[in-house]
Order: sequence, then C-alpha cells, then structure tokens
Amino acid sequence: MAGKKIHEEGCVEFRLKLIGKRAKDGRTYNLPSVSEVAALVVGDFDLSLGERDILVETCTGRLQRINELHPSYLALQYPLLFPYGEDGFREDIPLCNRKSNQTRARKMMSIREFLAYRLHERNTELSIILRAKKLFQQFVVDGYTLIESSRLRYIRNNQRQLRCEMFKGLNDALLRGDTNPAAQGKRIILPSTFIGGARYMIQNYQDAMAICRWMGYPDLFITFTCNSKWPEIQRYLDERDLKPEDRPDIICRVFKMKLDGLINDFRRNKIFGTVKAVIYTIEFQKRGLPHAHILLFLERSEDLATTEYIDKIISAEIPNEEMDPEYFNAVKDFMMHGPCGNLRKKAPCMVDDRCSKHFPKRFVDHTTLDEDGYPVYRRRHDQRTISKNGVELDNRYVVPHNRYLLLKYAAHINVEWCNQSRSIKYLFKYVNKGNDRITAAFYQSANGENADDNVDEVKMYYDCRYISSCEAAWRTLGFEIQYRSVGVERLSFHLPNEQVVYFNDLEPIDEVLDKPSVKESMFLAWFKANEIYPEARNLTYAEMPLRFVWKRATREWVPRKRGFAIGRLFYVPPACGELFYLRCLLNVVRGPTCFEDIKKVDGVQYDTFRDACYALGLLNDDKEYIDAIKEASFWATAHCLRKLFVALLIADCLSRPEDVWEKCWVFLSEDILHKQRVMLNHPDLTLSDEELKNCALYEIQKMLRSCGKSLEEFHCMPCPDTRFLSKNTNRLVYDELRYDRAKLVEEHKELLGNLTVEQRTVYDTIMYAVDSNKGGVFFVYGYGGTGKTFVWTTLSAAIRSRGEIVLNVASSGIASLLLPGGRTAHSRFKIPIHPNEDSTCNIKQGSALAELLVKCKLIVWDEAPMVHKHCFEALDRTLRDILRFQNPRSLEIPFGGKTIVFGGDFRQILPVIPKGTRQDIVNASINSSYLWQHTHVMRLTKNLRLLHLPANDQTEYLVKFSEWIASIGDGTIGGPNDGFVEIEIPDEFLLKDFDDPIAKMVDCIYPSFDAVHEDPNYLKNRAILAPTLQVVDSINDYMLSLNGSEMKTYLSSDSPCKSDSNPDFLANIHTPEFLNGIKASGVPNHELHLKVGTPVMLMRNLDHSQGLCNGTRMVITRLGKHILEAKVLTGLSAGEKVLIPRMSLTPSDVRLPFKFERRQFPLIVSYAMTINKSQGQSLSNVGLVLKKPVFSHGQLYVALSRVTNPTGLKIAICDTDGKSTNVTMNVVFKEIFRNL
Repeated sequence: MAGKKIHEEGCVEFRLKLIGKRAKDGRTYNLPSVSEVAALVVGDFDLSLGERDILVETCTGRLQRINELHPSYLALQYPLLFPYGEDGFREDIPLCNRKSNQTRARKMMSIREFLAYRLHERNTELSIILRAKKLFQQFVVDGYTLIESSRLRYIRNNQRQLRCEMFKGLNDALLRGDTNPAAQGKRIILPSTFIGGARYMIQNYQDAMAICRWMGYPDLFITFTCNSKWPEIQRYLDERDLKPEDRPDIICRVFKMKLDGLINDFRRNKIFGTVKAVIYTIEFQKRGLPHAHILLFLERSEDLATTEYIDKIISAEIPNEEMDPEYFNAVKDFMMHGPCGNLRKKAPCMVDDRCSKHFPKRFVDHTTLDEDGYPVYRRRHDQRTISKNGVELDNRYVVPHNRYLLLKYAAHINVEWCNQSRSIKYLFKYVNKGNDRITAAFYQSANGENADDNVDEVKMYYDCRYISSCEAAWRTLGFEIQYRSVGVERLSFHLPNEQVVYFNDLEPIDEVLDKPSVKESMFLAWFKANEIYPEARNLTYAEMPLRFVWKRATREWVPRKRGFAIGRLFYVPPACGELFYLRCLLNVVRGPTCFEDIKKVDGVQYDTFRDACYALGLLNDDKEYIDAIKEASFWATAHCLRKLFVALLIADCLSRPEDVWEKCWVFLSEDILHKQRVMLNHPDLTLSDEELKNCALYEIQKMLRSCGKSLEEFHCMPCPDTRFLSKNTNRLVYDELRYDRAKLVEEHKELLGNLTVEQRTVYDTIMYAVDSNKGGVFFVYGYGGTGKTFVWTTLSAAIRSRGEIVLNVASSGIASLLLPGGRTAHSRFKIPIHPNEDSTCNIKQGSALAELLVKCKLIVWDEAPMVHKHCFEALDRTLRDILRFQNPRSLEIPFGGKTIVFGGDFRQILPVIPKGTRQDIVNASINSSYLWQHTHVMRLTKNLRLLHLPANDQTEYLVKFSEWIASIGDGTIGGPNDGFVEIEIPDEFLLKDFDDPIAKMVDCIYPSFDAVHEDPNYLKNRAILAPTLQVVDSINDYMLSLNGSEMKTYLSSDSPCKSDSNPDFLANIHTPEFLNGIKASGVPNHELHLKVGTPVMLMRNLDHSQGLCNGTRMVITRLGKHILEAKVLTGLSAGEKVLIPRMSLTPSDVRLPFKFERRQFPLIVSYAMTINKSQGQSLSNVGLVLKKPVFSHGQLYVALSRVTNPTGLKIAICDTDGKSTNVTMNVVFKEIFRNL
C-alpha cells in the first residue's frame, strides 16, 4: 500500500548539504570523516520542540495525527524491521526489577529501557533489527532521538515540578546575569540531571575541579580509543557476515568492557602506582568510534616526577623489531601519527598547512622536565623507522604510550605526563567543546533581527545537533559519559531567610511554611553541626563532607564512619551581590554557628558579607588603595606616599585614579607646606587647598616624567599648573643629560687607568665606532668576575662626560641595577612581552623615546643571552625605521647604524622556551639571530677578583675553584658527552648522611637563626637554591616555621581577565576557589604567609629609581592590613625602607588555556629561590639542594657561581631513594658555543 501510494502521487526529493567551510569552532562544527548513519536535529525555536508532527492516512483516506509514542509508530516507520506490525513502545509497560524486591518510585518502563531491550541479541529469538545493517544504524539513531525528545518534552510539560525537585538551593546560576528568581521563572530550564546538557557538563566539570583542588593536579592524561578490529568484535561480526559499522551497539559494549578493565588496571592492579582518583569523559566525534579522556591522580612520592620514572612508564620511540616484534607491530598499528605535513598535506590533522598535533616532533636524546613540570619525551635519532602509506616514519612521529597497556588492549592509548597547564587544558576541552554539531544548508540562524533575546538552553542543546550511531547506542544502553571515582557533595547555601522553598501552585501557604525543609536546609544544618561537634568547628563548609555525612532523610550532618567525599559549593556569578560574597567567605571561614559569625574577621563584626570579604583581601577595589595610603600615612612620609601613588598609576592598578587622588590628596601633600616655607624662607606662609594640590601634583608629575610617563596620560587625573613645568623639554633626554660632567671627567680618568689590556682593547674598539659614527654591533663575552660591568661604567663615564647620551640596559632587573643609570631592556625600549619574528618595539616616530634613541651615541645591553633573539630583532627593526630620516642607509644597516654593545655569558641560563626542546632553546639565542653575522665578538678571560690577591695557598685554591666552575659551564668536566653528563662533586662542598636534606642545609646556611632571624645583614648574603619551585616552597615553609614572629596570611583576589574570557555563558565556570588553587609562574600564591624579618623577593618592576625591580631582595619590617613596609637588602638603595601595595598580576605561563588576574602583594619568600631566579645575585653563603637534578642548560653553573667565596658553598644531592650521593647531572648545550 505504501509503495503504491508513492508511485501514484510521486515523491518530492530533497538534498541536504553539509557545509565544510564555516567560521565556527572547528572542534564542534566539523565534517564527518567516515561513512555512517547519523541524525541531524535542527531546532524549530518554538514550543513544539521535542514533538514530531506525524500524519497517518487510513484506508478510508482520512488523516490521523499520532505521536512517536504511539504503539504502531515504529512498525509504520520501519515496516522492514517490524514486518508483522508488532507494537512498539507504550507508556504503560510494567517495569520488572528482578534484582531487588524494594518498592520503586517508577512503576513503568521508560522508552530508553525498551529500546535497550531491543538492542540485545537473545538465543530464543531471531532479531531482524540486529541484522539490518544501515537500517539498524538508522533505527538506533532514531530511537535515541526519541529518548531525548521524550525527556525534553517531560521537562517542558513539568517545568514547575522539575524546578522544585531538581534545583536544590541555587540552581547553580550558570548564565551571566541569571540571578533574578523572577527571570528564572520565565526561562526554559535544561536541568543538570539532563545527561549531556550544558548544565550537566558544567556540573561535572566543576566537580572535577573540586577533585583537583583537593587531590592536586592530575599526573597522567590518557586517551583510550576504541579498536573496531578487536578479536571479540571481529569474531562476533564474522559469524553474522557484518561490518563494524553495522553494529554500533557491539562496538560500544566491548569498548565499555575494555574501559572498565583499564580502570581496574589503574585502581586495583596499580600499574602506575597507587591511584587516588580517576576522572574520565567519553567523546563521540564524527569519526565513527568512541574514545575516553582519562585523568589519573597518583599518590605523591619524591621519585614520581622524575625523568627516570617518566621513561619507565612512557615511551615515544619505535622499539627494536627483532628484540620485541609484538611491541613493534603494536606501535606500527596504533601509535604512529601521520604521515602529515609536506609528506601528506591533505591529512585530517592539517590545519593551515600545519599539523594541529605538532608533528613531527624534534629528536631529543634525554627526557626533560622544565621548571613547571612540562615534559619533553626522549626521541633518539636511532635510525629506526616504520613504513606507513609508503612513507618511512621515525621516532618523531611516535605518539607517547605505555608498553604494557598497548600490548594488553591493542588499541590507540596515548599516555601523557601531566603538568598543571595541560590538565587544566583538557578539563576545559570537553566543557567548551560541547556536543558534536554540523552546519547544514537548511539551518535556520537564531541571530536574525527578530531573534528572541532570551536564552533557551533546550533550544541551544538541540540546535544543529549531530548524533552518530555510536553515541546513540552508548546512550541508549545507559552507559555513563562522565565518570569520577571520588564522590563530590554539592553544597547549597543561601542568605538569611532566603532559602529556597519547594511548593506548587495548589499548596496552601501555611502548609508550605510548616515543611521541615524550609527551616532545616543543608546550610543551616551546618551551623547546628558546628554547635554540636567540636571537630566540625575546624572545617570550612566545603571541607564538611570530608568528615561528615549529610543525611537527607533527617536533614542533619552526622560524623562520617568511613570513606570521604569532597565538598563543592554551587557557583554563583559576582552579579549575585551578597550571595557571591557569602560564597567567597564560605571557602575561608571555619566553624560559624550563625550568619553573624561569618561576617566576623579578626574580632571585628562587619555589617555585610562584602565588607567581610574586603577585610580578608578577597576583593578587587580601589578602596583598598585608599585605605593603604591612609594606613601608611601613620608611619611613612608624604614623599614615600607620592612614590606609592605613582607606582600604582604606572602599574595601572587604579580603576578610577581621580577618586583615589581626591580622597587621599591630604596625605600626599602633607609635607608641601613645610617644604615651601623652607624653600621661600617664609615661616608664616599659608597655602590654600588648591595650591597644596597643585604643588603635590607637580611633585607627582616630576616622578612620572622620570619614568617616561605623564599625568596627561591618565585622562581623568588633574594636572598641575603648567607654569611650574617646562613645556618643551623632553624629560627622557633631559634625564640622560643632567649628569655632573666635571665629576665624570675625573671618574673617567681614574677608570681608564685601571683597565686591563683586554678591557682597554674592548674600550678602544667601541669608542672608535662611537667617535667615527660608523656604528657597529659588538658582543663582549666573559664569565662573572672578568670586569664587564667595569667596562660599561668606563664607557658611560667617557660619553656622558662629553655631554652625550649612552643608554645602559640589561635583560633582568637585578643586572640593570649594577649599571650606571641602568634600566631593563623591555621597559626602556618598550619591547613586547611575548615577541615573535615580526615584532617591533612600541615606539612611535616623533615621540620622546624616539628622540632619545636618535640622540644617543651608544646602547649597552648586558646579560643578552638570557632573552629571546626576537627581542633584539624587534629593536633592530625599530631603530632602522626611526633613524631612516637621519640616515637613508639606516634601513640596510643593523640597528640603523647605531653603535650597540651586548654582553653576557653563554654558560648561564638561556632563553626560557615553554615546552621547548634543546634545539628550540639554542635556536632562540642571540647567536642564532640573523644579527649575529654582523656582530664582532670580543672576549674577557681574566678573573679580576683573583688578579690582585697575593700569591699563596688561598689564592691557588680560589683559582682552582674558578677553573672548576668554568669547566662545569663549558661542559668539559665528566669526560666526553653530548651535553648531559653525571659529574662528581668534591667532598668539601657536600652534605652527607642526612635524613632530611632541607633541615641539614638550613643548619649550614642559616646557623644561629633564632638569634639573628631579623638582621638584614645576616639575611642579605645567604640563600638556598633548588631547580624546582616545589622544593623551594618546602624550604621557605620550613624556614617560616623557625621564625618565632607572629605570622600574617594575606589572601589574593582572583578573577578571569575580561578581555580573555569566552564570550558565551560558559565563561562563568572559573570559580574563585578554582583560580585560588592555581600556582603559576609570574604570580604569587593565593595564600602569602609573612612574618616580620622574612626575606622576600619582588616579582615585578615597581620603581626602578628606588631599585625596586623584579628580583630585588628585601626584608619585611612592618605588616599592615593593606600595605607592607620592607627594607631593601642589596643594590644602590640598600637599607632604604619602601612601601609595597597589592597589585594585579597575570601569569606569564603562555600554556594556560585562559588568562586570569591575581591581586596580591607581588612578593615571594626568599630564604630559598629557584636557580633561574637567582641569576644576577651574589651571595657569600649558598646552599644547593638537588632532590632532583638540574634539567636545563647552565643551571648548575649558575647555582655554583652565585657564591663569592667557596667556603660558603654547600650542596646536598639525593639519589632516587632519597639518600645522599656525590653524583649529579650537569646539562650544557655545547652547540651554543659554536660561533662565539
């Protein structure tokens, strides 16, 4: 009948075009790469979503409308699968549960359970459905769309009931601004219980983040992909003459069994050690097969994050075919990437003519871990290859894997060692990516002129949804798409008397108010538990599930008898006001018994939760800086306060600087009247408020101009009367010309007479280039003590004594302080923070800085090997452009014909390249730049520190020590090597027979600490060094515990950078406590513990005129509430007291998948510091703790050369068992010396 009807009336054909070119997220909107049956569900944007309009023509010709739940629907839709017209799903099929006799709330079978029943083969029946091949795929996909539409229809029809039953507490306000209950009442809500929905993904993501906060970051990231050629699948299919794509249900069931076995290997068999937690998520991309992303949290141990352990469990090399043929074939079949790149430009991984997976990798002889723990796996150039698609692939194309897992599971299993940024990246991946989608030609956009402004999450979920047959089978069978081995208790909370009330429209109000749930919420029960149980008073609300269980039936917290769960507070955005501030406090406050207790800080009762947050330092607010200036005014001079205000302006810390000025000008101008009376010799002088403000602004303007800034750049700030300031003076040029020329003439004569023969040669060569105006590029190469700084000082005195300009810069703040009038290169030349091969400096033609560069005769750049070659190339391009008006040939001459001198030691640490290999680091150095061919290298070889010592045994000992350090820097010690070699440390420097290397080292480097722990002279010349931040933090924590002063903890205020946030609603997944837990380079930790007398190091440039730059060491002298006072330990400003405010800092780690700001005091405790941070420091007592060996070029050399006297050097080396040893690794990239 159906066929006859079609032939009689004809059939209109439609074509569906899948669009490959689109400007949307390529991870989500991509074309299928395999042939399969899939459902493409496009939203209609109305309330009929979730219902199908099905018309049936009866034999009498009448039309009858039915829905998809009609018993005859499946038989009508699939007559070949139901040839006898068997009934399909009905809503009244009784549910029989043979496993349990307990009474169930649900009595009837769901459509998912009905369809899952149909997907199973039984020996007692012959199933046509399971042998229908492509039609079976269609049936599976269509069946799953029925399941989803049925769930969505239930949500719409029972919206009020669902809102009450499924949204405990806050409903986890996901959308920005979705905070008004009335507005929520009008929304179409897709609850977090809807599997695969946006809220479900967000809830599970935030649960994963809660596990990360408690467990630490994952150690292993594993991708497990299904293999359709598994013998279990092939055996089943061969018996039935089917292909893998014909039975997606079998593929899913076997993959689930394999996945369960893999998790069992991790948790019970402990193939990687004891596993604390497992998280995985299942993905279904348009490639035919499912795969799992797995994160493993391992039990921490000292030898876990070592290159030896990584080599033991992870391989990225082709095995020996003769020695291990089975392993060789497994790598060949499953773990070779490509070919791609130039070998195969149409490979699926190719994006913009580059491999999106960054293959081929580089050859690397040794596995390395950088300071942040990022691994670069060993890939030796051993000539082994595997032929794939006619192309010979070597170790550069091997995907990292584990041999045991690869051989046991015979599938693609990528095993990667995690560091913090990688684990965060992949946890974000499945949240931001969303479900698979595709753009079709008939897709109707919701962004038109008449589009509804309200967000409909149900519509968003369905819009352009791509459902593959494997995903449909997996979800129909009821397998989970998110898994975690650790329980997470989601904690609701509310403001006083604002707890959620559950009711429907028919309930009388008095009955609603009498419900126990109204007065006994989970949050209020926490207060009661704190009253009853003493142990509860030591826990925050989020820590409560660790030791207590929430009994839903009795609505109370009771002590936990076994196990534990991790607590997570529901997230609310800052727009929720007091509710958001309450949430911030609940992560900090312990043991409150009422709401008022939460608002009490340091014994002070505050009126609002916001005020309490502010008192704890949890907020970003200009009020903090106003209070800081007022607080400091009780002990600091007005001059210091003006310097503080200028530092805040330059650092862009003030959102409304004019408001801070108006509220603080009295304190900033406190000394003005006295200064004017003294200057004018007028004891009775009086000044109006406007005159006082003008004079204070004049002083502020002078400070700003000395830093290359002006009040005019801060548009809302008032400016002083212009009569006080010279209009036409270039302040930058003026500052470089105001040296005492007569004094410099005498100084130059003295310096010139003390130059050695080597130094005089360098001096004469450079001065000739300056005087002849020929220009030139020079590099003065010499290790510490050869007198490079002495040469710079002599050159500066020579040129400045003639009234000419020399610009002295250095790559680091510490090195710049040693130069006369020195600045950091980045601040002087406005070099981009992350330059590339096309970067230029941010200097405009005709600007004050451009004029300064035109007029300068010489540029000196010290410690040049530390920074990337792109920094020098950016300055080169900029100078060529600026100088072209003075010299037409400047575009063809390096640095536009300007004389520039670089200095440094290539034995020291080279540019830091995130994820960089040895080749990347060497290639980033200055001697790999195109500028190097124009550079004249001059050497200083004599150690001037030893030159004038009398000839005796001590002098001979110092000479030998100097030669030993030089041999370590050159990599000549330890015999022939390729740059990685184990060397023996002389016994005189070693600490031996220790149980705790940290305690032993502290006793040696900080003797009699209790008696002198606040003495700056004692602290300034000693420090303990280590390669990794983890060991440094352990040492600093230990030292703080020995300091008997009262400790104060400062908490940071963390927030995502608005300029970097994802513009859609998913950006709000960055919860404050998640950001608090991130430890990243370039920013202090969320909790900063300080005591008076604690040595600290500045983490950013604050005020170069005061010697306050990145790396400056100070000692804390006063701990204020909003401001710190510290005394500078070293440099030209040693002994001076300075004020340190909280500042907003952004992590420098470019591998983080998002940007965030942390407002905290820019300090780190510096009893101990990383080797990289120590470069530029000179210390009389140096301890080196090597729990793990150094991992990059020059680190050991830098650590040992910090000490000014060999008797002050002590080294503690641990072997893999934690025992003392005298052997450690030295790393020298010898190719860096090839063209010096």
